[in-house]
Amino acid sequence: MTVPVIAFFNNKGGVGKTSLVYHLTWMYADLGIRVVAADLDPQANLSAAFLSERRLETLWRDNTYPQTVYGSIHPLIDGIGDIATPHIEIIEDYPYYQLSLIDEEALPLSSGNLIALLAGDLALSQFEDQLSDTWPRCLDGDPRAFRVTSAFWRIMQKAAELHQARLVLMDLGPNLGAINRAALIAADYVIMPLSPDLFSLQGLRNLGPTLNRWRKGWHDRLDKWQSAPKSQSAQILELPKGTMKPTGYVVLQHVVRMDRPVKAYDYWIAQIPQEYRQSVLGQNLDHAIIPITNDQHCLALLKHYRSLMPLAQEAHKPMFYLRPADGALGSHMQAVHSAYKDFRQLATHIAQRINVALS
Repeated sequence: MTVPVIAFFNNKGGVGKTSLVYHLTWMYADLGIRVVAADLDPQANLSAAFLSERRLETLWRDNTYPQTVYGSIHPLIDGIGDIATPHIEIIEDYPYYQLSLIDEEALPLSSGNLIALLAGDLALSQFEDQLSDTWPRCLDGDPRAFRVTSAFWRIMQKAAELHQARLVLMDLGPNLGAINRAALIAADYVIMPLSPDLFSLQGLRNLGPTLNRWRKGWHDRLDKWQSAPKSQSAQILELPKGTMKPTGYVVLQHVVRMDRPVKAYDYWIAQIPQEYRQSVLGQNLDHAIIPITNDQHCLALLKHYRSLMPLAQEAHKPMFYLRPADGALGSHMQAVHSAYKDFRQLATHIAQRINVALS
């Protein structure tokens, strides 16, 4: 049985995508879900959020990188074998009790170390050329081409098996290259983080057709795989379905005053529902304009927690776990509570969309 994989992707950088994946990972652990956070961005920003620089130095010291995602694909890159068993980095829970904002009772943060990180690696960019080369060769039914192209999916599924996880959250870099194509065909669901600006709207116009093209391209290759003669070892090769179901979008980093976005963002936010429908879902826009607050595809409007982010980065923890000892005093603690509620609601909403039961 495979574990659902959610990709958080936008080919525009700087929208807060990695921060979103980081905080949702912690929130799912808070909700009792064992989760794997997969860092498939060659910049490895998600790994840097979870791990100290000293730990990252240890992971990246050896040229074979056995404890990163690159180490798992290294045998494939060198042509000496298939993927190696991935190393999962267990992220320890914080040794204190989280105040539940639902019933105002002190509850354990979790019943165990529920987060496993599939650590990223700057060396992952070396895989780009092979992925570009094997994509067309899949149409010839080449077994090695399928092994290379499906490597990310098989690594994530193995990591989920090792961790007994129920969910994989995947962070990607902001581009439309071969690494992201291979990562996205491994995704069952795609959530698009957006910022309220022209560049995110343009990103949707590029991203929607690209996802459709990649999905169709992979399905064409799966058809070739089904009909091609195969060796015994190739017959047992498991491949992703390439569903890539658009599951909604999250608007990040908008500034709020009196519980409403400031007017500078209103113009761009108002265009997102129609653009998402047209560019991503391929729907005709012959209906009335839909306010974003009524849009079923909008998973959340997350405020810009500008004052909390520096504190969270300094404390090396999620914004909603900040405490007075971390500098979260007065209005900061109110923002911490607000962040907890926002991310809990978003995590619950996503789980409902993908039919993952929460504890």
